[in-house]
Amino acid sequence: MDRSSRRKFLSLACRWSILGLGAAPVLSSIFSGCKTLEMLAESGPSFQIGDMVVDTKAMAKETLVVTNSVEDFTPEQEYYIGRTVGAMILQKYKPYDNPKADRYINVMGQMLAQASDCPETYGGYHFLIQESDEINAFAAPGGFIFMTRGMLRCCPQEDAVAAVLAHEIGHVQYKHGLRAIKQSRVTSALTALAIKGAKNHGDEDLAELAKTFEGSISDITKTLIVNGYSRSFENQADLAAISILQRTGYNPNGLVTMLNQMKTRLKPGSQDFAATHPSPDSRLADIQQYIGKYSTVKSPQARQARFKASLGKI
Repeated sequence: MDRSSRRKFLSLACRWSILGLGAAPVLSSIFSGCKTLEMLAESGPSFQIGDMVVDTKAMAKETLVVTNSVEDFTPEQEYYIGRTVGAMILQKYKPYDNPKADRYINVMGQMLAQASDCPETYGGYHFLIQESDEINAFAAPGGFIFMTRGMLRCCPQEDAVAAVLAHEIGHVQYKHGLRAIKQSRVTSALTALAIKGAKNHGDEDLAELAKTFEGSISDITKTLIVNGYSRSFENQADLAAISILQRTGYNPNGLVTMLNQMKTRLKPGSQDFAATHPSPDSRLADIQQYIGKYSTVKSPQARQARFKASLGKI
């Protein structure tokens, strides 16, 4: 997608997101139900934004919800931001065409999410496998979670897959994606516009919001794909994963198994997990403070059978 198309996409996405529920009918016609991520992949930010007719003046009559901190984001705003981030991620990592495997991680992911401290999001949780040999996983705000085939190859059993999903759910639970947005974006432009009142926004105001929205999406996407989270955020997500795994009957050592497998597969200098996350060794040291000495994961026969049936050819 060229720079002009990207700006048009983000500008229109901004106009939807800042208007809250007033945009819901438009959005639901594009992104709805359990196939949200599949439709993201099909349309994404490359669809013909320039040809779409959107009555922004009518939308602008709706109530503008503004925020000054991460905690003040409405569930709707978090969803719209996360969906846009997901679309940007799918420009780099295409979906893996394997409905059986996707269903497997979605069923597991939904169950794990229900055991988290954030069991519900505005648009629900959605999980998607991506066609990439890179070792990586991403969690966009609102519950859009992605795993590459390379990451799944680091998981020799279902407990390890569950550990990856639970870790990403932890990022959603703690709103780490939203916390990647520079505070200056959250306070200056939105606060200034709030003073005027929602019904008085003209094209210049919407352009300013679009610029802020575009910057926010760039902040999150850059953090997920290029910079990664801090060690403290990764530690929080690991602790959330341990809690979720224990609540659902999975062995937390599945997380250790996955990290040990990853150590043997990561390539120094590569632009994947190694570039965006703390080293597996540092995470292992933190994790084992909470779960104790590692013990081999022994998956029940039925559990391992369904794992192989769904992901055996990944």
